[in-house]
Amino acid sequence: MLRKVARLFVIKSRWEAYLIIYALALGATTRGTHYLEQYPGWGGYLLFLACTGAVFLAGAKILDCLRLEKSASPRG
Repeated sequence: MLRKVARLFVIKSRWEAYLIIYALALGATTRGTHYLEQYPGWGGYLLFLACTGAVFLAGAKILDCLRLEKSASPRG
């Protein structure tokens, strides 16, 4: 039973990965707008860019890992 629950937290397709990346991007832009309100000027802009840049890095890593797992699987 625990194994079935654990399977819910595994990204199995690119479509699921895109949904997760979209959710990460929504959260990052929300956090970035809060930074812009708290730190007006260049500091806020740099923190906003850091938030969105982290999503680009995480999204690329997620998609690369999916590609690697697909090529390493016996079903290929």
